[in-house]
Amino acid sequence: MAINYLAPGVYIEEIPSGTRPIEGVGTSMCGFVGIAPNAEALVGKAQAIKNWTEFVNKYVSEGSSSTDLSHAVWGFFNNGGTLCYVANIGTASVRDGLALFEPIDEIAMVAAPGYVDVESFEALLGHCETLKDRVAILDAPKDVQDVAALTEAAILTSKPKRKSEGESGEAAVPSKGLRPRESPGGYGAFYFPWLLVRDPLNPKSTDPAVVPPSGHIAGIYARTDAQRGVHKAPANEPVRTALGLTYRVTHQEQEILNPRGVNCIRFFTGQGIVLWGARTVAPAASEWRYVNVRRLFNFIEESIARGTRWVVFEPNAMPLWKSIRRDITAFLTLLWRQGALMGATPAEAFFVQCNAETNPPEVIDAGRVVVVIGIAPVKPAEFVIFRIGQGVEGPEVEVQG
Repeated sequence: MAINYLAPGVYIEEIPSGTRPIEGVGTSMCGFVGIAPNAEALVGKAQAIKNWTEFVNKYVSEGSSSTDLSHAVWGFFNNGGTLCYVANIGTASVRDGLALFEPIDEIAMVAAPGYVDVESFEALLGHCETLKDRVAILDAPKDVQDVAALTEAAILTSKPKRKSEGESGEAAVPSKGLRPRESPGGYGAFYFPWLLVRDPLNPKSTDPAVVPPSGHIAGIYARTDAQRGVHKAPANEPVRTALGLTYRVTHQEQEILNPRGVNCIRFFTGQGIVLWGARTVAPAASEWRYVNVRRLFNFIEESIARGTRWVVFEPNAMPLWKSIRRDITAFLTLLWRQGALMGATPAEAFFVQCNAETNPPEVIDAGRVVVVIGIAPVKPAEFVIFRIGQGVEGPEVEVQG
């Protein structure tokens, strides 16, 4: 409201600062696709679930048995997860279930517990690579006879059908490889082996249930995010509620598996069952080979995209460029102070460029404003090396003066 300065006196005006703080988006929400204990419950819907009790009320009927989906949700909440989405697909495909998650921006992880076939791997990775704001948590097969097969990508091959089958042509069959294909952007992480847990829907059973690890891993992601931040690698963390493993990975075997992006769950005396890997399925030499780096960039990109929507349709000139630099710099400085970025100073950790150089007249005429951002993320200390040697002390020499 305009103030008329007519009478002598003191006038106070509230002036907006102009700053628009960028708020970090959530990173711990997971979307689970699978078949519920009650296969007919809420089929084809993406349902938000806040705790295990709510899942039981919505997806478990009297007399129904546990499924890979229910075990995953149980593992998620017991390992630190606080909110997830569930898509009960019934007889539909994983791809159909993932389509339900596309409009839900809050989802930062997706998993299809127990789906270890080529089509499901491709659906999960393709979903994340298209949306670019989430990562896929992928399970290894249940019964692995040859650990080396985990280093080879699973593909469908074809072989001629036998005449006795009454058909001509070729049939698609899985290859010997067991791992998902590489994702150049690192939008997926692959975990082995499966876990032994108690059955939450049949607590009187003395036989442990064999379950895929993806639900427990998603909970560890959420727990690490809450305790340390998304920049901390979700590894060297205990797998809560796990009673055993279907396979005991040795150090020598992990030397083969780790470079190929197979994250192992290990048992260590004194520690118990621990998540002992933080690689994505990106190529070994890729800058996206670590889970925390991929998820940190997802977090930064999504936060900046949401926090700068006010820029659209603003006058594309120097005052706007200055405001953009100010807001993004403030956001990245806070991340640097939290330990998410490398460097002794903010200048060493990141840069934000938005000026006449990035926005020449032809770019402005096209209705665009271009911001160039460079970030130095922290990377996990995956290999800790102590160089220890013996010190040789020479004989003492007495000097007389």
